[in-house]
Amino acid sequence: MSGGTPVIVLNQNTKREQGRKVQLTNIQSAKTVADVIRTCLGPQAMLKMLMDPMGGIVMTNDGNAILREITVQHPAAKSMIEIARTQDEEVGDGTTSVIILAGEILAVSTAFLEQSIHPTIIITAYRQALEDMLEMASSRYSVDVDTNDTDKMHELIRTCLGTRVHTQWNQVACRIALDAVRTVHKERGSDGQAQEIDIKRYARIEKIPGGSIEDSCVLDGIMINKDVVHPQMRRRIANPRIVLLDCDLEYKKGESQTNVEIRQEEDFTRLLQLEEEYIKTVCQAVLAVKPDLVITEKGVSDLAQHYLVKAGVSVLRRLRRTDQWRVARAIGATIVNRPDELKEEDIGTGCGLFEVRKIGDEYYSYLVQCRNPKACTIVLRGPSKDILNEMDRSLNDALNVARNIVLKPKLCPGGGAFEMAIAHAVSEKGKALTTVHQGPYRALAAALEVIPRTLIQNCGANVIRTLTALRAKHAGTEPEDWMWGVDGETGKLRHMKADGIWEPLSVKNQVLKTATETAILLLRIDDIVSGTKKGGVEGAAAAAKAAANEAAQPAAGGDE
Repeated sequence: MSGGTPVIVLNQNTKREQGRKVQLTNIQSAKTVADVIRTCLGPQAMLKMLMDPMGGIVMTNDGNAILREITVQHPAAKSMIEIARTQDEEVGDGTTSVIILAGEILAVSTAFLEQSIHPTIIITAYRQALEDMLEMASSRYSVDVDTNDTDKMHELIRTCLGTRVHTQWNQVACRIALDAVRTVHKERGSDGQAQEIDIKRYARIEKIPGGSIEDSCVLDGIMINKDVVHPQMRRRIANPRIVLLDCDLEYKKGESQTNVEIRQEEDFTRLLQLEEEYIKTVCQAVLAVKPDLVITEKGVSDLAQHYLVKAGVSVLRRLRRTDQWRVARAIGATIVNRPDELKEEDIGTGCGLFEVRKIGDEYYSYLVQCRNPKACTIVLRGPSKDILNEMDRSLNDALNVARNIVLKPKLCPGGGAFEMAIAHAVSEKGKALTTVHQGPYRALAAALEVIPRTLIQNCGANVIRTLTALRAKHAGTEPEDWMWGVDGETGKLRHMKADGIWEPLSVKNQVLKTATETAILLLRIDDIVSGTKKGGVEGAAAAAKAAANEAAQPAAGGDE
């Protein structure tokens, strides 16, 4: 049709070419992120200097901490940073490994995309390889561990932490981490509920400057930075009956009440009487269950304190909600919203001793000697706040290691031995495939070699010679040849079992799953579209209309 709008027709080849271009761009962005933290793997890792917007400088080799501070624009790079956070949330370790492996899996995919192999074929091969890797990891390339052997568990935690923990703090951190995890460990219940170790919610770390590092310990209960609200209340109670409240012990003013009209003196007196009667009723409801200690999230009025002191009841007020949860779990109490609904089964009787102690200038309430605490407080003591913060970071690593081993008591050798063993096995299995999937299937196995290769590079050793020797070891016929890995300090080959270098299997499984799934996700993207919000379009239209009106007004004035 002459004079009409030209129509652009995209044929199938153009679309495919467009999609391949987007995929290669995504791969390049992901590789760039992986290259940034590649040198942060292993005990000889290099440090990154991070500068925050306020001018502060932090030097660290923690992959997750580095990626948190990096600002990126490309959506694929943002996805890579997100998987490091996911890894840290899930198992608390392996953040650097998962980024490096995901970047390498995408890198080996480039050759197949350039050969015009459809991404769906590559993805299918990767999914099959992932299933085989996880099955091999659980059945052939891991060893069971007895979680009841305390000495063995201490040694394993210390090995998994590597060089991240200060020598003086090493033994104490391992002991504290294992004790805390065993305390909050909730076994599989009769209702079929899965076992649970929620260290983030139920194992709180309290840092108190002063004392020596050896004074740090795990309490068989809870410690709260609070004092009783009245000086005459008891500060030490054996086997207390404890009530937990989520409400005020104060007079509730009307929410919509803005003014009160008082016509005579008796009216004001009556208002005060109503307030006193309400507080007395509330206190009587609490005292009806004969508590020794009342803990509330909200405030407690002076009048309520008076009634409770007369009854010999101690009170802690304005606790954090998370502290209330820990106390409830440790003493077996139920948090109640209305005092008049208190019942005998809501009372917490699992605490052996309530005591208020003064440490430095602060008062701390101890609820200890609990009979079956499923929550605990870890008290860290040290000479300065900086040292306490460093102890806190390393203890979190130790807690995650202990949690992973107790939840899944299987270990695999460190130093790249596990990745090399899986790579060799999957590559051998891939030889039996006769379809077009063979290439991507074996390429994923080859990508796993990036972990031992990076360890060798970071040591400054000869990469080709060392990696070739490691492949030869894993191709051997001895039963424990798959345990050969790379010494992260020297770059030489070491037998990981002989040296006692282990890592939790759950961390390795999570690395394999997260890295492969991320690579699959990015390969499925064949276009990146930037959309404009609807509100932005409407706002632009309104602005254009207002400008047109302004332009018309002077003309109207001239006509008049």
